[in-house]
Amino acid sequence: MCLLGNGCADFLTDSGELIRINFFDRSLAFVKVGRGGIIRAGIFWGRFMKTITKAAVSSLTLAAGLLGLAAAVSAADLPATTTYYKAPAVEAWNPWMIRLRALGVIPNNSGSVDQVAGSGVKVSNSFIPELDISYFFTRNIAAELILGVTRHDVTGTGVAATNNLVVGSSWLLPPTLTFQYHFTDFGAFKPYIGAGVNYTVFYDQSAGNAANAAGTVVTSSNLHNAFAPVVQVGFDYMITSHVGVNVDVKKLWLRPDWSGTLGGVVPVTGRVNLDPWLVGTGLTYKF
Repeated sequence: MCLLGNGCADFLTDSGELIRINFFDRSLAFVKVGRGGIIRAGIFWGRFMKTITKAAVSSLTLAAGLLGLAAAVSAADLPATTTYYKAPAVEAWNPWMIRLRALGVIPNNSGSVDQVAGSGVKVSNSFIPELDISYFFTRNIAAELILGVTRHDVTGTGVAATNNLVVGSSWLLPPTLTFQYHFTDFGAFKPYIGAGVNYTVFYDQSAGNAANAAGTVVTSSNLHNAFAPVVQVGFDYMITSHVGVNVDVKKLWLRPDWSGTLGGVVPVTGRVNLDPWLVGTGLTYKF
């Protein structure tokens, strides 16, 4: 029995026959209602359920595809993810450097006594320890101050009156300040050039007080403090990031005035052209 509206449907064929289908009766595929009453036909239920199942699966597949497309479109609208990279380590840098050098002071043998024509002087060489303190304003620009003391003997040359005459001796304090440019493109080898000023203080001076073959005796001797321009060239070769070796050459144009007394009564004046070369080598320490 099939009641219309309770899972049943009626279909009218082209020949005028009425076919009623019960969707919930598994035993019937369909029923054919005609003049002869209800006639059971072949099984229809299995095919019907397969059709329904295929339609449901197709619908679900279509829905999943639409959802995937919507997700892709939404992802495309999102801003691009920012990639972060670790910054490279920055090498610690300290502006201070010191050097300890063995320094040779090699003066020029030139000068004269104003009152003695043909006179000349020579000054002894000296070798001393020397301390250098440098401050780097940038990696290329630095200021260097050298500190040290040196002692020199002055001897007369030239005509008989001054030849082999012991003029005297003096200690020198020659602080020298230079500004340098350091080249940094050669790895461990770091050459530099510089220029600056020197101020030499002469102290603890003494006269020769000894006669030469001509009988000339210097009884007082006084070299006067003086400024001098200076240029330099050198290099550091860094063994490690802190320790290296240094070679440095400086040229000074130092020409102090001199005054003295001969035999305790005759005042004399002159000039000593020291113009020394300062040649040093030693150790570098970079903080």
